[in-house]
Amino acid sequence: MKKFLVMFSLAGMILFGSSNGAFAASNTYKVKSGDSLYRIAKTYKISVNNLKKWNNLKSNTIHPNQNLKVSKATTSKPVVKKAQTTSSKSSKLKVVKTITVTATAYTANCKRCSGITATGINLKKHPNLKVISVDPKVIKLGTKVYVEGYGYAIAGDTGGAMRGKKIDIFVPSYKKAIQWGRKTVKVKILK
Repeated sequence: MKKFLVMFSLAGMILFGSSNGAFAASNTYKVKSGDSLYRIAKTYKISVNNLKKWNNLKSNTIHPNQNLKVSKATTSKPVVKKAQTTSSKSSKLKVVKTITVTATAYTANCKRCSGITATGINLKKHPNLKVISVDPKVIKLGTKVYVEGYGYAIAGDTGGAMRGKKIDIFVPSYKKAIQWGRKTVKVKILK
């Protein structure tokens, strides 16, 4: 549940911009509450795998006040992203690939639903974030996408039924999930 919340918060910050002035001036970063490996990796323009390798991490779990190496040898400056409007997103992001998928919808408000995505995003705390559930073999987790009829989103979750060219879009209510139904849509993979 905590991992889901962390990743959801991270996805929101990435999608809608964030700034954090508390970065160390060296090649280390002190973890704050709500941080995730994904967000830290994106901020420093490094991979999560390198971040885990440099810090001898066996899982994606991190804790507040933990010091992490964020570069191998040289000092990295964090990238502070500013909030982007939808129109500026389309002009700054490049479409790498377009695929046609079957899209259904899901919500975090059901019995036995934790509300935490596979990447740690807390959908219950952030019901307005746009997150899709994917087959990571087709669309990698953490990928920014544009879904026809849904908008800009992040591939932040997986599911048992997500095999092949299928996605599940996150919506905040059961009613909206039913309204979405099952559709064939185009998904633009962005970079």
